[in-house]
Amino acid sequence: MNTPIDEDKIGQDRRDQMLKLVSKGFYKELVNYGVKSEEIIRVASHLLDNLINQRTAKGEAAEFYDTLFTLNDIVDQWNDSQQIAVHNVSLRPLDSSLMENIVDWLGRPGVSELFVPPFPKAEADLRAHLLETPSNRYFAIHCDGQAVGIVGGENIDVANGKMEMKKLVGDSDSRGKGVGKKATFAFLYYAFRILKTHKVYVHSRDINIRNINLNSRFGFILEGIFLEDLRVDKTHQDVVRMALFESFWTEIFSPN
Repeated sequence: MNTPIDEDKIGQDRRDQMLKLVSKGFYKELVNYGVKSEEIIRVASHLLDNLINQRTAKGEAAEFYDTLFTLNDIVDQWNDSQQIAVHNVSLRPLDSSLMENIVDWLGRPGVSELFVPPFPKAEADLRAHLLETPSNRYFAIHCDGQAVGIVGGENIDVANGKMEMKKLVGDSDSRGKGVGKKATFAFLYYAFRILKTHKVYVHSRDINIRNINLNSRFGFILEGIFLEDLRVDKTHQDVVRMALFESFWTEIFSPN
């Protein structure tokens, strides 16, 4: 006799896995910064103090970016001009005129290592990957009319309704201003509403806590951890896969 699946428990188990992974990455970063073992307990105490102060001053923090975006914020000009915009950020199909910028962005220290796997290094291979691979579809991110990055889908599987998302805000002056969040929201609209995709997933190295937190706030859930799946220099690192489903995304961001 089959036991009914407790979906709430499964969801909580996935959330617990993600929190354990974030804690592991945070611990590694503390050690790398030179924090001693006995001082980590004090760090935990400070985290609790910050949480209490935040709840007292502001109430519960928002779980999702639905306080920033709803589907009403999307300007869909896809049928007319193949453009999707959120506030001052817009997505347009990528063309070869931006290749020089992309090569420069990916060549900066520490950027290429953010992606799993990294983008091709040779310009010809990168051009083929971004512009000529049938299962990939990339857009230029424009902020106030200026191209500042790229976002797109890889391994697009029409039959099963899924794709992998990758994003890069390459222009250093555009970082920390919400451009990546708006571009992500616009691309998810494209994936779910225009392509009718069922699931969008992302890969991240286990040390990238910021990415994991950003993705979870958009509704991504932990789908799996691939242990020692990526070789970096002479060591192997874990890879995290998170997924977002169309129905959940729509529920989060539908205007109330």
